[in-house]
Amino acid sequence: MGKHDQALILWFDDILIDDVPLVGGKNASLGEMHQKLMSQGVSVPNGFAITAYAYRYLLEEAGIEQGIRDALAGLDTHDLRNLQERGKKARDIVRTAEFPKPLYDAIIESYRKMEQDYGPNCAVAVRSSATAEDLPDASFAGQQETFLNISGPEALIAACKKCFASLFTDRAISYRHDKGFGQFDVYLSIVVQKMVRSDSASSGVIFSIDTESGFQDAVFLTGAWGLGENVVQGAVNPDEFYVFKPTLKQGKRPIVGKRLGSKEIKMIYNTDSGAEESVKNIETTPAERGRYVLSDDEILTLARWSCIIEDHYGKAMDIEWAKDGDGKEVGTGELFIVQARPETVHSQTNKKEIETYVMKEQGKVLASGQAVGAKIGQGKANVIFNVADIHDFKKGEVLVTDMTDPDWEPIMKIAAAIVTNRGGRTCHAAIISRELGIPCVIGTGNGSKLIPNGGEVTVSCAEGETGNIYDGLLKYEVERLDLDSVPQTRTKIMMNVGIPEKAFSEGQIPNDGVGLAREEFIINSHIGIHPLALYYFDDLKAKAAGDEKVAAIVKEIENRTTAYPDDKKQFFIDKLAEGVGRIGAGFYPRDVIVRLSDFKSNEYANLVGGKLYEPVEANPMIGWRGASRYYDPKYKPAFELECKALLKARNDMGLTNIKLMVPFCRTAEEGRKVIEVLREFGLVQGENGLEVYVMCEIPSNVIAADAFADVFDGFSIGSNDLTQLTLGLDRDSDLVAHIYDERDEAVKTMIKMVIDTAKRRGRKIGICGQAPSDFPEFATFLVECGIDSMSLISDTAIKTRLAVAEKEKELGIK
Repeated sequence: MGKHDQALILWFDDILIDDVPLVGGKNASLGEMHQKLMSQGVSVPNGFAITAYAYRYLLEEAGIEQGIRDALAGLDTHDLRNLQERGKKARDIVRTAEFPKPLYDAIIESYRKMEQDYGPNCAVAVRSSATAEDLPDASFAGQQETFLNISGPEALIAACKKCFASLFTDRAISYRHDKGFGQFDVYLSIVVQKMVRSDSASSGVIFSIDTESGFQDAVFLTGAWGLGENVVQGAVNPDEFYVFKPTLKQGKRPIVGKRLGSKEIKMIYNTDSGAEESVKNIETTPAERGRYVLSDDEILTLARWSCIIEDHYGKAMDIEWAKDGDGKEVGTGELFIVQARPETVHSQTNKKEIETYVMKEQGKVLASGQAVGAKIGQGKANVIFNVADIHDFKKGEVLVTDMTDPDWEPIMKIAAAIVTNRGGRTCHAAIISRELGIPCVIGTGNGSKLIPNGGEVTVSCAEGETGNIYDGLLKYEVERLDLDSVPQTRTKIMMNVGIPEKAFSEGQIPNDGVGLAREEFIINSHIGIHPLALYYFDDLKAKAAGDEKVAAIVKEIENRTTAYPDDKKQFFIDKLAEGVGRIGAGFYPRDVIVRLSDFKSNEYANLVGGKLYEPVEANPMIGWRGASRYYDPKYKPAFELECKALLKARNDMGLTNIKLMVPFCRTAEEGRKVIEVLREFGLVQGENGLEVYVMCEIPSNVIAADAFADVFDGFSIGSNDLTQLTLGLDRDSDLVAHIYDERDEAVKTMIKMVIDTAKRRGRKIGICGQAPSDFPEFATFLVECGIDSMSLISDTAIKTRLAVAEKEKELGIK
């Protein structure tokens, strides 16, 4: 028998991770971190464990075990009324039991010690810590109750009784049964931990990997104002942040994603006299909704701590954090880790196979939100607002509700898909749906109103970050790829990527980097404002007083940039750097070739404020676009913001795998002007490994390839524009669309010419146009020409790699 086996109380300083049988997973992890990681800078609030032995002692000394067994006799977890009735009986037995005096005295004595450190009636958090909790293949987290802001000895005893009773919540009983645990195989320990005053600051959840793709090199962090229960339960749409681990460990600042959540409520202490609950929710202010809950320095600190925790445990971790007040009026303003447990979804997945769900038809979109996972599910929608009504839910239906908590789990496990109005990527619905392997769309806003109850729907999480709920049962397919069967090729098979949110998943498809990373989606979707309107924002504000149209533009810019009240230029720089950085991170350390902005004037005009700065051109396709903008005094200030963003991604974030590519460069002299402007704004060719390529998409790029080779490090053939301009047609015109064909002999001759020149000059040459994706025979033609790389859309990357491998084998290329 160990020295602690019959201890009723153990302090964190007495506990290590091997003590799970004594104090449960949560307590063991807190003790481990308190003892082993505080010296590495990770802050963990102190506290003590009421042991699993104390729970067994309560059952025996209070004489309640047999009563609980009798209450659970005849349990049927699939009969929800049976489950609810027996669960309530078991909870009532525990809740009304008298604590034996030795246990009562031990708890009070330990609390008195905390009062000596933190003051009379100090507030504590009372949490469950099950002895089978947080095993890598089962998440017991959140199944028992948590009680916050508990002050005073009697309130602590009452909270402990409720905590012990919560071992028999309906969802906990059901989960144990489904995972093969007996109802008395799992014992409950209790965490009593000093409260962190996040009620006056913020809190949230961290995963040391990306929760959606399983990408292991990113820290995913969420946060909202107030106590953390709202984030865990999905009651709020939190702020979200991504940090890239490899360059973070090099001392860089790689925040590659920041998304402002709506954060409509926050949980605070309930100071109302006579209140039954110790906490309550209130609405946040517009100012709170419009700004991030953490500074960049705080984001990076939490990310570093998560890396330390992950490295210590040697596995991906699910972590909860809290900030202790504002440091002025309340608390210390410091950050703390309040929980850490193993991540239970991606740590169990098969890394040798990629499964891809693909929609085969489109339909009417009923509602949209954030996609959780990448699967598709369908069935009859069952809109349920109250957990008391879940017994009406049938297997294979689509659950539509406001939000879920562990009480919903008995029906979540039989649902074809889940849709919620509220919640972020680390909320309860998201975590459980990932574990169950079913598609889930969270944060639809009002999906429960838009989706007809009883109607057949298709829930798709297979179309990127946005999850869509379609009317009807639409066709889809599941494609499976054995990664061991994918051959290596001499010709590099790279990818075309434009949507940052897809980078972490697409980067796991066998590839040799990114041959075309487009900025246009980032500027359109993440920024949406013309860069000159941000650069000259103060001038616009001055004009707004006398011009209604300008005033409307200013208001729209203010609404989109609430987190940047004083510096609108920085909004553009940060958002573009984050988008490009996320693509760079997803494929690191492989090359990611970023094409500089290539909007045409009519496309720029569609951005907020764009019509104030853009000309009306008769033929924008061959007008003021690409290279000709960057050195033009009319656009150069906007290009400065773009350069600062790219410089931030390469230098501040440490993503030196990012290379640059100049589009629509008509002459070599124009290329030199662009190289000079890049240098002026800090992007120096050859410095810190920076390479600059040119798009080969104009006949002059082919004819004068030698001159362009004097300026640039390589070429990337843009077969779409090159075909258009070689054949002299508008590819957007229906009248001549039938003539457009990249396989035309004239186009192929141009392509072979530039490949030959690049080879002779020792310059890299690839292709990033659509042709090799659409036509396998075109890909084999490129292999015959000796091209260095092909950049393809993700859907065709594997198929083309197989065709290239076959052609290389035929040609004897190794």
